[in-house]
Amino acid sequence: MKFDTKLLHSGFNPKEHNMCINVPIYPTTAFDFGSVQRGADLFDLKCEGDIYTRLSNPTSNILEKRLADLEGGVGALCFSSGQAATTAAILNITSANQEVVASSTLYGGTCNLFSHTLKKLGIEVKFALGDDIEDFEKLITNKTRCIFIELLSNPALNIIDIEKLAKLAHKNNIPLIVDNTIPTPYLCKPIEWGADIVVHSTTKYLSGHGNAMGGAIVDSGNFDWAKAGKFPELSEPDESYHGIVYTETFKNAAFIVKARAQLIRDLGSSPSPFNSYLTISGLETLSLRMQRHCESALKVARFLEDNKYISWVNYPMLESNKYHSLAKKYTPKGCSSIVGFGLIGGASAGVKFIEALKIPIFTTNIGDTRSIITYPYITTHRQLSEAQMKACKIGADTMRFSVGLEDIDDIIDDLDNAIRESQK
Repeated sequence: MKFDTKLLHSGFNPKEHNMCINVPIYPTTAFDFGSVQRGADLFDLKCEGDIYTRLSNPTSNILEKRLADLEGGVGALCFSSGQAATTAAILNITSANQEVVASSTLYGGTCNLFSHTLKKLGIEVKFALGDDIEDFEKLITNKTRCIFIELLSNPALNIIDIEKLAKLAHKNNIPLIVDNTIPTPYLCKPIEWGADIVVHSTTKYLSGHGNAMGGAIVDSGNFDWAKAGKFPELSEPDESYHGIVYTETFKNAAFIVKARAQLIRDLGSSPSPFNSYLTISGLETLSLRMQRHCESALKVARFLEDNKYISWVNYPMLESNKYHSLAKKYTPKGCSSIVGFGLIGGASAGVKFIEALKIPIFTTNIGDTRSIITYPYITTHRQLSEAQMKACKIGADTMRFSVGLEDIDDIIDDLDNAIRESQK
């Protein structure tokens, strides 16, 4: 099946679900084991099946299979939020006194997670202050357990050369983890460029309608955890499962099985079956929505680029953008819906601008059917220090605009009016 067909059919067979043509919602906490032996086998990871919705659920299972298929992975695991997915991806292979190397231009919530919460657990995150491979290479030590980046970072929209960074990671026997939330697999499949693990906030474009929280990890199945020699969590016996060795028992699916068997089990960050159902419904129109998002965002970016009250515009599909060549390589169909720009007049103009808008909603989400305006300086990145904001390329003039599916003429007219009002 090709991509658009997978959006509708992958991972689901109506004959296995009472002939329902829509994916059913399974609102149950637990499942009948069927027999004593099967119950024991389930808890020993000797057979597949659902035990408890904190671990797995038939509705979420279908979403996981579909996401793995869309990204080209060996398996996926869904979570209650994108933050939970990111946390689990790191904790699955990293322990106290170990390190992570990450891009500095990450979503503000991820920066907080990496700078403060992981630090309390004894995990140090080193932030690369540039986009060049050398900026990451100089931070890698024998304690480093992974490299973490966002493709089309939020909101800086910088693009790091995934192919080169993956080669650097593999040279050092560590995996590359890529947050693919903003492009989605419709615009880019990081695994095809060498990424080992992909994470998503499914809350955004994959769900697409602002009605369901969720997150996901997709495992490429390509990284050899045993050969790397740095990941005893996967290649040595797990005493919580009677000494099972994930790399021996589950081969190339070791990472994703361990994430479910240990982290979902212990942290309880599982998704609601209802939210998984809503996400599956949203996925069905992903291609159509992303095409419109990309077309409209480029038109907005070009309008802003020609506006005398706008000091800068950031959208990688613009020919003037420093990441344009990388965008043509990794996201040739478009750069999603986010346009960053600077409004002349700083904070006072920013407040007037937001209050004058009629169509966009002033909130912190992205990837919605509706246009959304965000002022990162006072919202998503508010908890960061001035130095961290600078590293994330956030200033008092920075606006993040997630272009929705409204008529593009209405969007541009509204922006034009609000920009004029901001300068009064």
